[in-house]
Amino acid sequence: MHVWDSRKRKSYYTGSQTPFSDHHHGPHPPLSGLLELYFSALCRSLKTNSLLIIACIAASIWAWQQEPTFAEQNLIFSLRNFENGRVWTLVVALFVHANVFHLVGNMLFLFVFGNTLEKSVGSDKLLAIFFVGGFLSFIVSPAFLPRGTGMLGASAAIFTLAGSVMLIKPLKFSWLFLAPQGLIAIIYFIYNVVLIHQKSRIPGYDPQVAYVAHIIGFITGIPFGIALSNRWKQNFLITLLLLGFYLTLVSGVARSLFR
Repeated sequence: MHVWDSRKRKSYYTGSQTPFSDHHHGPHPPLSGLLELYFSALCRSLKTNSLLIIACIAASIWAWQQEPTFAEQNLIFSLRNFENGRVWTLVVALFVHANVFHLVGNMLFLFVFGNTLEKSVGSDKLLAIFFVGGFLSFIVSPAFLPRGTGMLGASAAIFTLAGSVMLIKPLKFSWLFLAPQGLIAIIYFIYNVVLIHQKSRIPGYDPQVAYVAHIIGFITGIPFGIALSNRWKQNFLITLLLLGFYLTLVSGVARSLFR
């Protein structure tokens, strides 16, 4: 999740749309009717997680074309916007991302954890976990951030998915990251915790990233994982064993390299 600095307004990117055409026997319905039928069929064939990814991509590309002032007031969540009645920013900011790198990184993790969770617990529960995690992270995080800070991006909601997957399907292997998903989840959680407490010692710290929102999102996902898995205790133990094995392997490789 990124924070918004109004003093450093970023440039925006543009996109394009591909026209759609089809052929029907008999009287031809209007073009708007064809588009409606097409998108209705497309939505039915796509998984809910895929629709979340498409929504994030579309919202971000559209947002990058807007004026910075408009984006700051209507597309980014902040307590100021919320207090001024712009409650829609609580939802919109979950889908809008700061730049291409932010978007692509989040969509990779959403693809991995979202697909696993949707296959395990279904579309409705996936959406509930995603939005509850995102909303709580937006609402709680300002207590730990400078006043007036704006936030945008799906990363906190994705961390909520990761926290749930850790307790539901920790051994589900990700071919994208070449590791079990429970291990990926807990490593990134620990990394964010360490970054907050040891900013100067850990490479990769970015002051424009709301790490505290990631932590809140992950913690929010744990009760969902407990509620949705009868084996959450065993799965948590499996995750800790995976982490222990990973740390032992890394430390062994490090010692052999620096002898």
